Amino acid sequence: MSENQSQSTGVAPTSGEALRKPRVAVVFGGRSSEHAISVVTAGAVLRAIDRSKYDVLPIGITTDGRWALTADEPDRMAIADRQLPSVADLAESAEGGVVLSVDPANREVVYSEPGSVPKALGEVDVVFPMLHGPYGEDGTLQGLLELSGVPYVGSGVLASAVGQDKEYMKRVFISFGLPVGPYEVIRPREWVQDPSAARKKIIDFAGEHGWPLFVKPARAGSSIGITKVDDLSGLDEAVEEAQRHDPKIIVEALLRGREIECGVLEFEDGPRASLPAEIPPVSAHDFYDFEAKYIDSATGLVPAPLTDEQTAEVRRLAVDAFEAASCEGLVRADFFLTEDGEFVINEINTMPGFTPISMFPRMWQETGVGYAELVDRLIQAALRRSTGLR
Repeated sequence: MSENQSQSTGVAPTSGEALRKPRVAVVFGGRSSEHAISVVTAGAVLRAIDRSKYDVLPIGITTDGRWALTADEPDRMAIADRQLPSVADLAESAEGGVVLSVDPANREVVYSEPGSVPKALGEVDVVFPMLHGPYGEDGTLQGLLELSGVPYVGSGVLASAVGQDKEYMKRVFISFGLPVGPYEVIRPREWVQDPSAARKKIIDFAGEHGWPLFVKPARAGSSIGITKVDDLSGLDEAVEEAQRHDPKIIVEALLRGREIECGVLEFEDGPRASLPAEIPPVSAHDFYDFEAKYIDSATGLVPAPLTDEQTAEVRRLAVDAFEAASCEGLVRADFFLTEDGEFVINEINTMPGFTPISMFPRMWQETGVGYAELVDRLIQAALRRSTGLR
């Protein structure tokens, strides 16, 4: 347990505790549609953690919500032959479960199987939650860790929730004066109670901003469930696809321009922005969708070919977005550079992908922070923070 941790819990470490390495629980998988990408991301992080500096405990969450003890085998967590990995394939048991205490005075993790005596796995000093989407990136896991008194990598409950919900993310950005593109929200009851009125709402939006539109799940990521809709004939199918992942949907106008991304990382003196990247048009795809990102390995340009003034502006806006949503640890901020030369923020991602082809680590590599150092900085930033109000 580090000095910071002993201060946050009010308990002085014993001599044995003072000598042991901090223990990092890497939690991944989860119940969202981004389960497989979380597994891939965790594999890359597990491969990069300095085992001479930290003890590591991999914990996978299955698609039905069971916390499973998993093998520490990053090579089995990659996409192979276009096949996506899962926690079920990595779990050491089909029934065993891992339990984290919600007593802040007890950070011990316990593993149990039906008919067996529970086994203590030792204390955890910090959690690295490599979860994407609902039930992990949206503040739910962060709330559990706050109750448990265990520090964790990344944003807290509020920022995680805001970063997951595209509607409220945009509302926060607007309130802080950040540039946001036109959008419309369709809530579940609107589509269920009066689909004609909900459809008209979208048609009126298209009448004001033009086709095509993008129909998205309001609380999902990795470009899952997104459809580019060119006209009215494809609208109902697009809504149905989005609602497979989230009953609340968001409709966004097409912004013509270049896609620019920028990473933000928490340093000892506050957040700093990376050099930005550009996502060029992908000829085989209508837009930068899931297949382009993870299966066909579309690559971005790092650094983005921008002027010095544009680079400075997008880095400033990325940090402003980080601060506006009260983020911690890390964020990837996604922008459009419109045809009239203005940056518009599309969204932030409070736990961006860490796969080998992911843009966040690539941007920081170009900025001078390598992958292993990036992982270490995130763990150290989490260890410096206490849980609770801060």
